[in-house]
Parts: sequence; C-alpha cells; structure tokens
Amino acid sequence: MEQEIYFRKGVVMQTTLEFDIKRIEKSWVAFDQLTHLRPIINEAEYDRAISLMNTLLDKVGSDENHPLSSLLELVSDLVSGYDERHFVIEASEPKEVLRFLIGVKKLTQKDLVAIVPQSNLSAILAGKRNISASLASKFGTFFKVSPAVFIG
Repeated sequence: MEQEIYFRKGVVMQTTLEFDIKRIEKSWVAFDQLTHLRPIINEAEYDRAISLMNTLLDKVGSDENHPLSSLLELVSDLVSGYDERHFVIEASEPKEVLRFLIGVKKLTQKDLVAIVPQSNLSAILAGKRNISASLASKFGTFFKVSPAVFIG
C-alpha cells in the first residue's frame, strides 16, 4: 500500500494507492511480449517505437477518448525524448523555414496570396524583408506550426 500526499487549493490531501503487483506483473509480461515498449536506447528500439506510434496513430487518430490514446501519448513521449537526445535540429532563418514548408507542401507563391502579397513574399524569401509577428501568426496557422519559427 502506498500513500500519496498532494496539495489541492492550499489543503494537504492524502490518498492511499493500492496496487495489485501480481496482476500488474502478469499484464506487463503479456504487454511487453506484444510491444517491447521500454525506454529507447538505440536505433532499432527507436524504429520499433516509431512503427508502434504510427500504428497507434492510424487506429486512434485524434480521438482523445479512444482506449489506446494514453498508450499513444506514452509512446510519443518516448520517441520525442529520444529525438531530443539524438537529433539536434539547428535553428534556421525564418525565410528558410518558410521556403522549406512551401517546398514540402508543393506550393507556389501564388498559393499564399491570401496570406501575403506575392511581392512581399518574394522579398521575404530573398531576405529583403522580415516576417512581422502578425504574418508569423498567419503562417503558423496556415502551416500548422508554431509562429515562433518565423520570427528571427
């Protein structure tokens, strides 16, 4: 039996947590045989975790109430942690981020005229004009990324 102490609205609260360790062990062994889920320490485990994450994404999608959504979150956290430790992404200039996203989405400058006039976009990509905070916000919404990547 384990006790947990925490604060809620300035009041000390105490709960008793009981774990059926034998059931957990039995379930874990079966779960581990299916997923081999564990902290990622090498590329083979990383590839396996990515595969599991993609399978879960296909099944769960964006349904936060799906029974496997918490497993997807756990696997995503493991993958993200490995990424942060092993794949350092160097900061890029905002115009390069924009150029990259335009290329990935296979867009032309004309495709963005609803967001920014084509002449202004050309100037931004040429490095003759900076991206304003309001334009960064629009780009962030359009490309579904943090507006911070467009601020230099």
